[in-house]
Amino acid sequence: MIIGVDIGTSLTKAVVFDEAGVSLHQACTPSEVHHLPGGRVEQDLDQVVGTVATVVREVAAKLDAPVTALALTGQGDGVWLRDADGNAVRPAISWLDGRANALLAKWQADGVAREVFRRTGSGMFPGCAAAILSYLDTHEPEVLDRAVVAGYCVDAVVQRLTGKITVDVSDASLPFLDPKTRRYDEDAIAAVGLSHRRNLLAEPAVPKAVFSLNRRGAELLGLPEGLPVTAGPFDLPASAIGAGVREPGDGILTAGTTLACQVLTDNAEFDGEGEPAGMFLSTPRPGEYLHAMPAMVGTASIDWICRLLGIEVTEIGSLLAQSPPGAAGVRALPFLSASGERAPFVDASARAQFAGLSLEHGRADVVRALCESIAYAARHCFEAAGLSGRLYACGGGVRSAEWTQIFADVLGRPIVIPSDPGVGARGAVLVAAEALNQPYDADLWASSSRTVTPVSENVEFYQRGYADYQASLTAARGLWRL
Repeated sequence: MIIGVDIGTSLTKAVVFDEAGVSLHQACTPSEVHHLPGGRVEQDLDQVVGTVATVVREVAAKLDAPVTALALTGQGDGVWLRDADGNAVRPAISWLDGRANALLAKWQADGVAREVFRRTGSGMFPGCAAAILSYLDTHEPEVLDRAVVAGYCVDAVVQRLTGKITVDVSDASLPFLDPKTRRYDEDAIAAVGLSHRRNLLAEPAVPKAVFSLNRRGAELLGLPEGLPVTAGPFDLPASAIGAGVREPGDGILTAGTTLACQVLTDNAEFDGEGEPAGMFLSTPRPGEYLHAMPAMVGTASIDWICRLLGIEVTEIGSLLAQSPPGAAGVRALPFLSASGERAPFVDASARAQFAGLSLEHGRADVVRALCESIAYAARHCFEAAGLSGRLYACGGGVRSAEWTQIFADVLGRPIVIPSDPGVGARGAVLVAAEALNQPYDADLWASSSRTVTPVSENVEFYQRGYADYQASLTAARGLWRL
């Protein structure tokens, strides 16, 4: 029995898989996300570790056989600063954070962002480690002086449970890792002025690394000391693995807090002169990478419009059904995040807009316009990432049949949706099983799915709609620079 744990931004989920790869039990509990003035977003490490303990204990209590391993995945980016004992030296700064917006804009103007992108294939954004660490180096240097490691959510939890300081190669990919060598590019670190903080970056773990619960972790989780623990990949590549992405050109759409669009490739080459955005993520298998375009326009946008209109998220499907394709002429740009956008372009000043509204429109049209604009953003991301094969999807957004149909129609291709719960946790468990030399039949897992097929007349309609979206985006990007 392997317990897979996915430590998301707002929710931690555990799923137990048996020796045949069948999910037996699951549990989830919320994490606290603190939205502070100035676009600051932080989390408390102790509270997040507590959510892991809660869900692990809940699922373990339902088992009549011993747990054989713990497989962890979770949110990426941001900065989780800790001391040698794994205690936070300040609250974790989330990937959603916008305090470094001005710094990122300066790096873009000065060519720093371009220089790092040329070396690593990853574009920086305000919530990435480089921007946050540089901001802290200027405004809170004493905090960095006290820290032993500047890592991410998953490795912060791993340190608390095992005592080991490590980082998965996927987390380390943005923004300092050279994908060809899977090692840090020292010139990229120097470009953002952090060479003197180089000691805070843990070296990436070797492929198939396995750790073990120490006494502290065992007492916290109620599991045996010495239990094998694997750490990563983080949630984006874990979801791709868990969903069934296997062949170069295949992709996955994650409609979650992040609208993550990823495409698998076996080629480490990238266009260093292209738009400096997205991520070039190393996977657990050397020689395989995920070209990721994780946009900021995910389900947080749906939560916002629900609050604005005073509706429940369960009403979104029925409202979408009440408005025709094209939302009766209402158009939108979906950039509602306080830290702007990070893929397929980076602009901390990116903001949302609605156009074409009149007194004749209702809330159904506004909801549909927003959902269509997010689907257009997904198409933009997949064009940048190079999608050419099969497309999978997961995340809370695909629970809406109506919204999933919009995605299929806008993207103009079938979307395969795995039916098994916890795709991210499942990916982490697949990696753990392989590291323990007890691999599952991943293809058997992937066979449990349903497919959403695009409607041909809608595909043609949305082809024109996408052209209008691109024109509106181009015009807006000019205004954002003013």
